[in-house]
Parts: sequence; C-alpha cells; structure tokens
Amino acid sequence: MGLTPTRALVADAFAAGNGIGSFNVLHLETAEAIVEGAEAAGLPVILQISENCASYHGALEPLAAACLSVASAAAVPVALHLDHAQDEDLVHQAVRLGFGSVMYDGAHLPYSENVAATARVVKHAEPLGVFVEAELGKIGGKDGAHAPGVRTDPFEAADFVMSTGVDALAVAVGSSHAMAQRTAALDLDLIAELHSALPIPLVLHGSSGVADAMLAAAITAGMTKINVSTHLNGFFTRAVRQSLGTDPDLVDSRKYFSAGRRALAPEASRLLSLFALSANAEKAVTHGKD
Repeated sequence: MGLTPTRALVADAFAAGNGIGSFNVLHLETAEAIVEGAEAAGLPVILQISENCASYHGALEPLAAACLSVASAAAVPVALHLDHAQDEDLVHQAVRLGFGSVMYDGAHLPYSENVAATARVVKHAEPLGVFVEAELGKIGGKDGAHAPGVRTDPFEAADFVMSTGVDALAVAVGSSHAMAQRTAALDLDLIAELHSALPIPLVLHGSSGVADAMLAAAITAGMTKINVSTHLNGFFTRAVRQSLGTDPDLVDSRKYFSAGRRALAPEASRLLSLFALSANAEKAVTHGKD
C-alpha cells in the first residue's frame, strides 16, 4: 500500500492480462482526486507528471514532492511516473527525486538517435530500479500531429527493444493526444501483433480519445499501461466552470477546485475498474461460448 514501484504495478497487470491506469497530474488537486478514485475502486494507480507540466510549474520538484506525499499516504498502491520527457537531464532529476518510472520520448529523433538516447536513459535508470518507458512511432496531438496512417512497425519495435533494453513501449496504433471526443479507432490487429512480437508491456497514449469498448478491446489485444489526461481534465474543468457559473461572486479557489476534485475522482475510479476487469470480462465471455 502507499508508494509502490511502477515496475511492480505494471508487472502485475502484464502477468494478469489486465490494464493499469496511468493518469496525468496537473496540480495537487488532480493528484488527490486520482488517488481518491483509486481508493474507492480498491485498485492501484500510476500518477504521472509530464515535462510540459513541470515547465508550467517552473520546476519538477515541488509537484513531485506533493505527489510522493499523496502516494505515500494512500490506502492503495500508487506509483509516480515522469511522462513524455525529451530532456535527459529532467529524466535524471526524476530518478533522483524518487520516481518509480520515467518515459524518455525520443520519437521526434531519427531512429538511430532515439535508440542511442533511450539506451543511455536505461543504462542510468536500471541500476537504480527505475522502470523505463520509451516511444516508437510518433503519436499525434500536441506539438504537431503525424500523418493519420503512421503506425509502429512490429519488426522495428522488436529491434528497438532489444537494442535499448527498455521496460515498456508506447506505440502508435491509432490514438492521438488531447482528443476531446472519444472517436479514435485503434488497430487491434496491430496491437495483438506488437504484443506477440515484444516481451515487454505495451503503453497506450492518447487514451482520452478512445471509447470504453475500444479500450477494453485494446487491453484484451495486449495493451497494459493506459495513459489518460484530457478526458479526466474535462470532468475537473466542467465542474469548476459550473461552480463559478452558479456563484459569480465566488473568489475562494478552494471551493471551485473542490468541485473539480469531486467530479474527477469517480471517473478515475470507473476507468481503473474498466481497465482492471476488461481482460477478465473478455475471458468470461469467451469461456461462456465454449
């Protein structure tokens, strides 16, 4: 219970064929809401802070310290992850601060440079027990979308994993970051092919744009770590907007942030339950047809 290495949480989900939620933290209130949701579901969760979020706050350490404190006090296992870091120095800082995992995002680099940089990160982090995620096949959204047909190649992915020693791989299979509508169509056959080709867990970025049924199918096909940000942010923001609209004189940010926190927690709980039960539900349906 409490602060738990990411490696342990992802390994358990991978072995069981389930998904585990990795939800982005924007500020303390989102971290608190995510953990509240995890506790309500009785399930583990990964809190993740992106490089963009660290830049917004001016530094990684203050929000990281808050998340580590929230995780340590949780009644369920909670891990802390650095998301989408392109700065190797920031990765090293996260390792020093006690993050259980880091994502080095070298997808913007030529393939050989991505391999070299990711291998350096693994060499630095692995002796300290830090789980390393990387990305192959650029995932669209913020900072410029890729062409709609771009996908991660299974043969290239297998070479990348062997060459870098990375622990998990984020792959491009049809999702896109920052989608406000849940309309993305995932390539389930490609997910299954990648799952068969690689000995490590797959990570789905851009999950906010993917509907529940498609997320469940992706987990059954072989996805393990499911990243969500925009979808949960929407619950928080809509509640804040409603609170301010109801009381135009409201100036105490604790009151409208509390509304956001109360709105986000149940959806975090629901998603975690969906991810954890998806594979088991599919197995039950399949067994019932035999």
